[in-house]
Amino acid sequence: MSRPIEIPAADGTLDAHIFTPESADGPLPAVVLFTDIGGLRPCYHEKAQRIADNGYAVLMPNVYYRDASGPVVPEGKSFRDPDVRPTLLEYAGRLTPEAQSRDFAALLDCIDNEAEFANGKIGVIGYCMTGAFALRMAAEHADRVAAAAGFHSARLAEKDDPDSPIHGVGSIQGRVYFGHADKDELLPPEQIARMDEALAAAGVHFTTELYKGAAHGFTAKDAPSYDAAADDLHHKRLAQLLEETL
Repeated sequence: MSRPIEIPAADGTLDAHIFTPESADGPLPAVVLFTDIGGLRPCYHEKAQRIADNGYAVLMPNVYYRDASGPVVPEGKSFRDPDVRPTLLEYAGRLTPEAQSRDFAALLDCIDNEAEFANGKIGVIGYCMTGAFALRMAAEHADRVAAAAGFHSARLAEKDDPDSPIHGVGSIQGRVYFGHADKDELLPPEQIARMDEALAAAGVHFTTELYKGAAHGFTAKDAPSYDAAADDLHHKRLAQLLEETL
């Protein structure tokens, strides 16, 4: 059960989808789901619907709306293909922390004005590069975000990176959960440790879990690294986090 929506944003018209359970009755707690670098595509629609079916209204934006609407990866292609990946990296390069902040405001305005969403705190989830988005949104809108989760997050805490979300964790009031792949070249152990140390020092209620044997992208069904057991665990952890916070 989903419907497309166009959201006015500072940088243009942001296309997105709202997912609700089939038997939805009245407004439901809001969850923002940011896709991985591959953008909108069937496996993320499926993921958003599965989360919604637990009793939430899920808002999934097209993070690349500044450059293209709808899916960015052509049908039959993979975001890993050498003729696709450069375009995605170009688009992703424009998603600066400042651009993300403007988008967060637009998404919150949508949640405040659409009938599917209940009043109150929200959850936010990110995958791959958007694990950082989820953490940053939780920091910038601490009064709104009750739960933030990141799975196979990338480059969360690179040393000497002025744009790392690690610098803003002190303002987070909600709970944070990270599900990391233990074979993830995009988030080596030293970055995990650096992020954990910063969250602990800031007094954030957080959980870090290492998914043993999983590789980067373990929740994406269209990726060669997909791991069904790790994906199921990710949904289980998400359901628990959202139930306990929303």
